[in-house]
Amino acid sequence: MDAVRVALLREVLAGTEWLGATRRFGGTLRGSVVSYGGGLLLVGSETYEPWHLAAHLVDEAAWSGTPELSPTLVRHGARESGPAHLAVGLGRIEAARRGETLLVVAPDAPGAALLERVHDARRAGATVLALSHGEGELPTLAHESLAVPPDPELDLDTVQHLVSAAAGENALPAPRGRHRLRDRLSRIADRLTAPPSYRW
Repeated sequence: MDAVRVALLREVLAGTEWLGATRRFGGTLRGSVVSYGGGLLLVGSETYEPWHLAAHLVDEAAWSGTPELSPTLVRHGARESGPAHLAVGLGRIEAARRGETLLVVAPDAPGAALLERVHDARRAGATVLALSHGEGELPTLAHESLAVPPDPELDLDTVQHLVSAAAGENALPAPRGRHRLRDRLSRIADRLTAPPSYRW
C-alpha cells in the first residue's frame, strides 16, 4: 500500500480510535528499535506468517532512513537449507536479549510453544509487542499490545499498513538513548563546517 492509499485510509478513519491507536503503536515500535540501534524480530502464529508486514517495514526503513525498522522474519517452518532471509527459525526468539524487540502478529491464538518462547524472550530483557485479536495470553506477555478484534470493515492486514506507515514517519519524537549524543555532535559538526553567512 503506497503513501497515497495510506493517507486516504487515514482520512476514512479520521475520528475513530484506530488512527491514534495505530500511530501510538507504530511510534512505540519505532522508539523501541531506534533507541537500541535495531534488533527487530517479527514472528507470526503457527498458521500465519506476517510476510506483508515484513515487506512494508523494509520499505519504511528505506524511505524513512531508519534501517533499524528492517525486521528479521522468524518462521515456524524455517529450513536451514533455504535462503538466509527465510532460514531464521524459532530458536532465534530463544536467543533474544535486552535491546532487541520482538513483534508478534497473531490473528489467531498462538500455541503454547510460541508463547513459552515469547515469555522467555521477555524475561531475557527483550521488548515484546503484539498485534493480535486481543484475547488469550499474548497481550498479557506484551509490553505493548494492539488488539484488532474481527471486524469486516477493518482487518488485521489494514491495521498492519497503518502501523508500518506510522513507524516510518519522521515526525515521531526523537529517540532517547545512545544516539542522542551522536545526534547533537552531528548538528554541532554541521554548524562548524557550514560556509560562513555574510551580511551585506
